[in-house]
Amino acid sequence: MVIYLLHYAEDVRKFDSKIRQPPTKHNSNVFSWMPTCQQNMSAANFTDFHSFPDTVKDFLYYQHCRHFPLLLDLPDKCGGADESAEVFLLLIIKSTPENYDRREVLRKTWAKERLHKGVWIRRIFISGTTNSGFEKDRMNKLLELEQREYNDILQWDFRDTFFNLTLKQVLFLEWMERNCPNVRFLFNGDDDVFANTDNMVEYLQDLKDTNGSKHLFTGHLMKNTKPIRDPNSKYFVPVQLEKSDLYLPYCSGGGFLLSGYTALVIYTMSHSIALHPIDDVYMGMCLAKAELSPTRHMGMLLDGLYVPSKKLDEYDPCYYRNILVVHRFLSARMYYLWQRIHDPDLKCGSTKL
Repeated sequence: MVIYLLHYAEDVRKFDSKIRQPPTKHNSNVFSWMPTCQQNMSAANFTDFHSFPDTVKDFLYYQHCRHFPLLLDLPDKCGGADESAEVFLLLIIKSTPENYDRREVLRKTWAKERLHKGVWIRRIFISGTTNSGFEKDRMNKLLELEQREYNDILQWDFRDTFFNLTLKQVLFLEWMERNCPNVRFLFNGDDDVFANTDNMVEYLQDLKDTNGSKHLFTGHLMKNTKPIRDPNSKYFVPVQLEKSDLYLPYCSGGGFLLSGYTALVIYTMSHSIALHPIDDVYMGMCLAKAELSPTRHMGMLLDGLYVPSKKLDEYDPCYYRNILVVHRFLSARMYYLWQRIHDPDLKCGSTKL
């Protein structure tokens, strides 16, 4: 098995070297890596490969692929690399092309680009592509139309699936190093979370280090978590991909805060760590390699908000005024809650959770 894994790693390096070509800028909106990555057929030699779900097979075939054409770019989102320190909080929101309604609501609520407490909050949706043929073209055109109006989307030409979320994260970090290397802090989250970004800014401004030059990675901390071995689970990871029966500590991928420093450290570590199908687990792997640790923040409620009685309204805005993140929300409720927590006439008294 050890000899086989060495051969497999060598195959991956050979494939990867074929796709590490110099980038070319076709215009101000496109930054491409060519040629398109090739399938690694030696992955089929894994023990029990043919019994794996198609999602796992596809991941193994293309695990080595890290560079894809950038369809929609934002080279000036941070004001240029040299001016990127002017961005205090950069919101990185994972979205798929069809989630138009979510993006529209976020642009009007917690992801609105604005000056808060004297610092700038900026927004980027990161996406791949979905479907094929005419439907893929339609979805890509939708994102182009949104880009013209809002200028807030990074899109690469890879299949946007659950197991490709890690790829999406690494592609973003590569883009960040090139375009926003000095951004102070980032919130990285899903497009169905309710995030109180006002509170995030205030939390970050209370830190000793407010320029993002020190380690910070905080969220809903996951420790002593085991890989799911059930092939019917969305989170299934076979022992051939994850030999350990225990994941390293990580923060739930629904939403976490990190410093610009830590984001670039993770990207550097990613160069020597094979992609893992679970993106938040991969972040933990990169942190561990750098001898850094994720931490718990009590305001990151990725398991949902606990309301002690069914007689109480779980969407009472008073419950959400002091949190940072809650997962997960329908668009209508997102809009409602954001407006309510900013209502100057809202009176909460001594409401407690």
